[in-house]
This record gives sequence, C-alpha cells and structure tokens, in this order.
Amino acid sequence: MAERVLIIGGGGREHALAWRLAQSPRVQRVLVAPGNAGTADCGKISNSAVSVSNHAILAQYCKDHNVSLVVVGPEAPLAAGMVDDLSAAGVLCFGPSAKAAQLEASKSFSKSFMDRHGIPTARWSSFTDPQEACAYIRGADFPALVVKASGLAAGKGVIVAKDEDEACQAVLDIMKDKAFGSAGDTVVVEELLEGEEVSCLCFSDGSTVAAMPPAQDHKRLLDGDLGPNTGGMGAYCPTPQVSEELLQQIKATVLQKTVDGMKEEGAPYVGVLYAGLMLTKQGPKVLEFNCRFGDPECQVLLPLLKSDLYEVVKDTLRGQLASNPPVWLDDSAAVTVVMASEGYPGAYKKGVEITGLAQAAEAGLQVFHAGTALTEAGGVTSNGGRVLTVTAVRPTLDDALRRANRGVGAVGFPGAVYRRDIGHRAIAYLRRSRL
Repeated sequence: MAERVLIIGGGGREHALAWRLAQSPRVQRVLVAPGNAGTADCGKISNSAVSVSNHAILAQYCKDHNVSLVVVGPEAPLAAGMVDDLSAAGVLCFGPSAKAAQLEASKSFSKSFMDRHGIPTARWSSFTDPQEACAYIRGADFPALVVKASGLAAGKGVIVAKDEDEACQAVLDIMKDKAFGSAGDTVVVEELLEGEEVSCLCFSDGSTVAAMPPAQDHKRLLDGDLGPNTGGMGAYCPTPQVSEELLQQIKATVLQKTVDGMKEEGAPYVGVLYAGLMLTKQGPKVLEFNCRFGDPECQVLLPLLKSDLYEVVKDTLRGQLASNPPVWLDDSAAVTVVMASEGYPGAYKKGVEITGLAQAAEAGLQVFHAGTALTEAGGVTSNGGRVLTVTAVRPTLDDALRRANRGVGAVGFPGAVYRRDIGHRAIAYLRRSRL
C-alpha cells in the first residue's frame, strides 16, 4: 500500500528529504509544510498550508489526509515536543522526543550529559551571570574563547573569539543585549579546540546506531574560510580525513555512547543524531550535538544513500537497524554549494528573480530550494538568506566540485553570494597523501 508522508520545514534540508522520500515505491505522496518553490507541485511532492505550531491541529490534519508518517526537519519543533504530541495522538513521527532533543536544545544539558557519560568534549562551564562568565574567561588555565548561547539560536549562537576581551564582549552581547533572545539567558563558555571540524551523523533506533559517511560543512561566508559565520555555505561527503578506522572509533566513543546514555537516562534517542566534532591531536572531541539532519549536510548525504530512505526511517522507528542497516554508495562523492542573498547573514533583499534552474537540472545537477517562493506567473524568486543549494554527485571529489561550480554558474540571481572552494581541505589532504 502506497503511503502519504508529511515533512515539517521549508528549507534545503526538507527539499532534500522530500526528493529522496518521493523516490520510494512505497510512497504515494509527499506533503511539505510549509515547503518552498522547489517542493510546490513537483511530481509526487506538494506543499501544505497546515499549521505546524498547533500539534493538535497537525495531528487531526494527518488523520484527515491519511498521512501515515511525519518526518520533522528542523530542531525547534522537536524541542517543542512535536514527536511526543503526534505519537500520543496515534500519528507515527520520525525524530527524537523533547527530552532526547535537549542534546541540541540546551548546550548546558548537552555538556553535562557528556561529562556524565565520559564522552570526549572541550572543557567548559555554564553561567547565568555575565560577570561570572567573564571572570571564568580571564581566569581559566586554557583558552576559554568559545561562547555559546545555551538555547536554540538557529545555528548562529556560537562566537569563537580571538582573545579574552572579545570573548567577554560576546558574553555581554548574548546575555545583556540579548543578541539571540532568550536562548542566551544561559551561556556556555568552552575551551578553544584546535584541529579540523567534521560532521558525523547516524540513524538511531534507541539502541543501535547506523553511522552515515562523514561530511564537512563550511560555515564561513567567503572562500578561504573568511568572513562571518553563517548557517552553512556548502558541504561535501565523504570526508577523506576521517578514515574507516577513525569513523568506527567515533561511532563507539561518541555516537553509541550517546545513545546508550540517553537510554540509561530514560530518554531513548530515536531519529537522526548529528555530532559536530573537532579532530584534535588528542582524538575526536564533540563540539555540539544536533538532533536532526544538518543543513547543508543533508543535501550531500541523501544523494549518497543507496537504500530506500522511507524503509530506513521505518526500520529506525521499528527498532530494526541492527538487522537492516542502511547502505551507502562507496564509489561516489557529493558536493553542495549554497547560493545566498546579498547581505547574508545580515540584512538582505527578498523577491529577487532566479534564473537557470532548468539548465542546472539538464546538466545532471540537483538544485535543492531553501529560501525560495513562486510568483503568480510561475517564476521563482528569493525568499530567504540561504536561497538554494546546487548538488553534484561524481566519482571523485574534484570532479563533483567542478560540476557543482558549473551548476552555480548556470543558476543566477542578482547579488548571489557563494563559495567556489567547497571541499578545499579534503582536496589539499588528498594531494598531501599522494606525495
């Protein structure tokens, strides 16, 4: 029997989820709420105007429209208990409970959890008083230069300071000036770790973890990792800096330990677990957890998934990952390049016309929409900071980057900002390893 699936969210991650789920022969229709121009009436995929903030209305909508599975894309609905409320109403929902989602929703909880369960992470402390936080920064016997809003801040609540003065100013910006609203009522101050940052995600059914290929996100706006931090300007997968041996170590010491710890604490973790890691000289250490697919990591992971995503999700919810682990392509690399609005991550214009989408598709590229909207005439315009991502899958990373960059050249809108060096660390690593 063909199923109807509802995806919660409207960004590039949700477009990628819809695109992949629609490929399943088990899925008849994919609805996306609220969706974007890329998920509007596209084959099996269409947008839904249902309210996602009222969980009772959402549950009734699912029953009225024969929706058999809900997949939650962003973190805020998970932290707000969407999975708990829909499950209680008899609607199958993919993602962690609100209690399990604290791993992302509260950095203070997350750091304490890691300490309780011996999961490697940076030295840290949390504060509700800005003066105490600044005293800690100036008195620590290590560089306490990473300042984080403890709550959800749409991926932007982290400041990596260059010195103690800048770190203290970050504390004041977050706690006194409310740069991230109530998310900054508590701040976490951390040791600055050195090394290379990678993203290691897994599916978890509450007991078993199935690791995905390692990916690397590019947070800075400009080539060469310059400019301000963003929600992500591109990603690639797999990451050659993470060997199979190292991935197994991360799986055992971070991912499995986290899932075992959550189960032990009465909050079984079911869904996608994302560990942002720093590869230090002392080994991999956790920078942060996310309780869902990353964006833009999702746009390079799902194109490399060989298994049927719908079946993987169902096996995860049934607790059957041990007997049915997902299978990934092992002879391909994926690169996605984000095209952002001029001015992002600050103020930017909306309503800018986008051209060249058909040409990119004809070139064998996948364009995932994020901040886009349809015009009455059927055109597509920008409607957010990160507008879209252009993804290429090729046998090698070099080739995938070249192809993605060509695709970005085909797609256009005035003032578009994007990087041309996604994957540069991996390419440099591969060149060094050939010497």
